[in-house]
Formats: sequence, structure tokens, C-alpha cells
Amino acid sequence: MFTKAAVLTALTAAAFAVAAPAQAETAVTAALPTANMEAVLKAAQIDPRRADDTQTPGAHDSVLLVEQALQAKGLLASTYVDGYFGTTTITAYSQYQKSLGYTGIDASGLPGKTSLEKLGEGRYTVTSPVSAGSHVTYHGETLNTRTKAMLVAAEGIFGSSVSLTQGSYNPGGVDASAGTHDGGGAMDISVSNLSSASRTNLLKALRKVGFAAWLRTPAQGFAYHIHAMAISDPDLSSGAQHQTGDYYLGMNGLAGRGADDGPSVTKVTWEEYQRG
Repeated sequence: MFTKAAVLTALTAAAFAVAAPAQAETAVTAALPTANMEAVLKAAQIDPRRADDTQTPGAHDSVLLVEQALQAKGLLASTYVDGYFGTTTITAYSQYQKSLGYTGIDASGLPGKTSLEKLGEGRYTVTSPVSAGSHVTYHGETLNTRTKAMLVAAEGIFGSSVSLTQGSYNPGGVDASAGTHDGGGAMDISVSNLSSASRTNLLKALRKVGFAAWLRTPAQGFAYHIHAMAISDPDLSSGAQHQTGDYYLGMNGLAGRGADDGPSVTKVTWEEYQRG
């Protein structure tokens, strides 16, 4: 016959036996390192455009986790597991995206939240996720919700709304755009009714909230307009990724990779701007 104390002891032991596996699983999950998506995205835009293997500040640890996961899947040689998200890592990540069934801009080698999380299962957890959001119409053109929010903020700084001549997700829309509008984060802005000073002020406003933005001119082979790319938009086309990377490296976003001819501002992403 069991005593009351014996019964309580048995119940307590059973409770611990049930809870232990769950606690152990939680401990394993908590022990996983973290990959910062903002840092990974920034490196994936900038590193492939560098002339050397200088790494993007603050991105090494997160990029290394991604590269180690790619290596584990047989997509990246150990030589390139170094924290530098160069062209070889871009290619490997694109192959991984394609293995998940992604095509087009979804397999450009620029990490998205879903693929980054799938790649890291059991290896790392993703922090500071970045989302392009859904497609919306703004000023008569297609953007995504992240880009629209950025433009609204820039218009607030500028003090006036703008007129768009081309938006995003417009593959093959304008030959001179060289595919930069095929994905998200891209837009062209009319400057036909703006003075030179106003154009500069608008460029400053766009850059302050996280756009890589330049005034395109007839001397460059374009009608006057502002071309802007939302830095770190997960839906950027390959051409747009190159332009945002070149912007960080002080270039004008054109094929000749000339010096940046726009106003000088502190380069930030939309997320960094929001945090102040």
C-alpha cells in the first residue's frame, strides 16, 4: 500500500520525466547562434561589388553562419566560407533558392526571410528580418509596401508629393533600365517641374530614408529623371543589387561605375532610418 508521500514523490518524478525533453529542446534552440538578416542583406549587396575581399562591417558572423550552412549542403567550397558574401556565395545561395523551387528574382542570390530560415534550420535562428511586403499601387505605379512607406517618408521630408514614371516589378518595361525595375524597390521619378535646387533636395530626402538615388541626365543618355532603388529590399533584381552595392561604395550606379554625383548623406537602410 502506497503512502501519501510515496504517491507525491512518484507524481513529481513523472512530471520531471515529461518536462525534461521539452526543456532540453528549448535549451538547444536557445543555444543556436543568430544570423542578422539586415547584416546579411547589406553584405550580399556590397561585397560582390568590391574590388577586393574587404568585408562589410558588422556582417562577418552572420554571413559566416550562412556560408557554413551552404557548405553543409554541398553548395559552397570551404575556401569561400570566410564571412565575405562575394559572387561565389551569391551563386551558391542562388542555387539553394532554386533547390527550393524559386525562380526569377526569388532566386537571385539575395537572401529572403523564408529561404534564410530554411537554410538555418538546426544551425542558426534569424534575427532582424526584412520584408518587402505586398504589391501596392502608389502614384499610379506598382511598388511594394516597404518601398511605398519609404517614399511617403521621403515626400514628408521633401515637403511635396512626387510623380512616378516607372515603378517596380516591371520586367522588360524600359530597355534603358537594364533590368533594375524587374524586381522590387525600384522607381523613377519625374523632375520636369523641379528646379536644380529642388532636385538636389529631393535626392537628399530619398537618400536619408534608405534609397540609393541619382539624377539621370541627357549627358548620361537619359531624359532627366531621378532613379531610386530601395536599399536591402529582398525583392531587388540582380541589376538593382549591383546598383545599391555601388552606391555604398561611392559610385553612380551606371555601367561605367563612375563616381557618385549625388548629394552626400549618411548611407542607411530603411530599417536603420526608422531606428534613428
